[in-house]
Amino acid sequence: MATVPVSLAPTEYGTDQDVAALSRLSFITAVHPDIILTHILTRLDGATLATTASTSSHLRLLCADEDLWQKICAATWPSLTDPTTSHVISTFPAGHRSIFYDAFPSLHHNSPSDPYRLPPPPPPPELISAVDIYYNGEPMFSRVHRTETEKNWFLTSPFCVEMLEPDGMVPTPVRFSLIFEEWARHMEESLRLSWVVIDPTLKRAANVSSRRPVWVRRHWLTRDLEAAFAIVMEAEEVRCWVKVTWCGKFGRKVYVRKVKMEMEDAEGGHVRGEEAVGILQRAMESGVRKRVVVDGGGCGVEAVMKSYEKFSCMVKERRKRKHRRQEMMDVASTLLAFAVFLLFCFLIYSTNNLLTYDEHVSGCIA
Repeated sequence: MATVPVSLAPTEYGTDQDVAALSRLSFITAVHPDIILTHILTRLDGATLATTASTSSHLRLLCADEDLWQKICAATWPSLTDPTTSHVISTFPAGHRSIFYDAFPSLHHNSPSDPYRLPPPPPPPELISAVDIYYNGEPMFSRVHRTETEKNWFLTSPFCVEMLEPDGMVPTPVRFSLIFEEWARHMEESLRLSWVVIDPTLKRAANVSSRRPVWVRRHWLTRDLEAAFAIVMEAEEVRCWVKVTWCGKFGRKVYVRKVKMEMEDAEGGHVRGEEAVGILQRAMESGVRKRVVVDGGGCGVEAVMKSYEKFSCMVKERRKRKHRRQEMMDVASTLLAFAVFLLFCFLIYSTNNLLTYDEHVSGCIA
């Protein structure tokens, strides 16, 4: 008869492992909830707090504290402390916990929508963008922008959200360097960006930034530094761009000159505002969220870069096909025009010959 291991030997209360689990649970429930909230849970970051909430019903109840999640969201995204976003977040089903679950992971909208689902909701009257830029882990730029989505100029124009006025510049702690290659490499390693798009109607949100720049380069005309952040929504065959422009023409100080978001289709063209709002709504509802470890590399960063490079190759290939198709249409149009010209000349020549023949016959008869 097989012997049962001592560690798994059944007892009056179950196996030894069950007894150990019950002992740990009894220890947790024996601690006063205020002590757990004040001295333990306040020391956790958002991801760890979410994991802790899944361990037991007792901890789940404690980890649902709104003040905890409000402090975590404020530390992660300083822009969410703005009264505009605070009011909208208060209407979410779980408050700041909902916004964290939506915006903290990376958005992967790479599976087609269910064709039998309910029709999409109408466009919201506005979208709220909460943008935070970090330098060496410290926030240095935080802005909130409300975009009205019901105006005709927005619906029919290329989708673009500008966080700064055309003549607005924001000073930063970044130092200007005359050696551009070193400066660009330093900025690529030090910059992080979060762009949280909030739909007040759906009460959903999504982070449409790659967190880390996909490239940093100098503008060919202005010579300013440009940093680009991008995510690819494969289900929609679009890429969401966030571009930040820096200028260092005032001594050695560096200023943020432009922060804008655009959307690009698979052929490199701009997406209209009406289409972009629908894409963002579908991404908020059905997009998969995955945690991405930005600092220190890792599979998350590699997956984001691989998706970006794959989409870039697809855009180049489609542009080439479109260019070849246009060239073929140009050749066909030229040949058709030449054929029409030859036919026109032939008709004129035939008409002249016919008139000459008629005059000759008339003269012979006369």
